[in-house]
Amino acid sequence: MIRDDIKAAQLTAMKAGDKESRNAISLIQAAIKNRDIEARTGKAPESDDALVIEVLQKMVKQRRESIEMFSNGGRQELADAEAAEVAVIERFLPAQMNEAETTAAILKIKDELGATGMKDMGRVMAELKARHASELDMSKASGLVKAALS
Repeated sequence: MIRDDIKAAQLTAMKAGDKESRNAISLIQAAIKNRDIEARTGKAPESDDALVIEVLQKMVKQRRESIEMFSNGGRQELADAEAAEVAVIERFLPAQMNEAETTAAILKIKDELGATGMKDMGRVMAELKARHASELDMSKASGLVKAALS
C-alpha cells in the first residue's frame, strides 16, 4: 500500500537527515490524515490507495500552480522549493500515462461506448476516470477527449 511506502520513506528520511524530504512527507501525511477525517462523514473511497492517490494528485496540482505563480512573480527560490516538494510527492504516485497511451485509452472507450460527438463527452470522461484516474491527469485528458470527439 502507498500509505506504508510513505511511512517507510519518512523513517528513511529521518535516519538520513534529509530535512527537505522529511518535511514534504510530513505534509503528505497531514493531508492524508485530513482526507481520512473527511472520509468519515462522506462516501468512503473504494480503496485506501485510491484515497491516497487522490490526495497526492491534488497536492501536485496545487504545487504546480504555485510554481507557476512564483515564477511569474519573480520568486524563483520559492518556485524551486515547491518543485522539490513535487519531486518527493511524485515518488509515491503510480506511473502516469503518456499522451499516446491516454489517446489510445480514450479511443478504446469511445468505441466501446459508441460515442460520436461532444454530447458524449461526459460519459467518456466518467468511464476514463473510472478506469484510469490514478494513472493520468484528468485536466489534460479533457482536452484529448474533446479532440477525439470533435
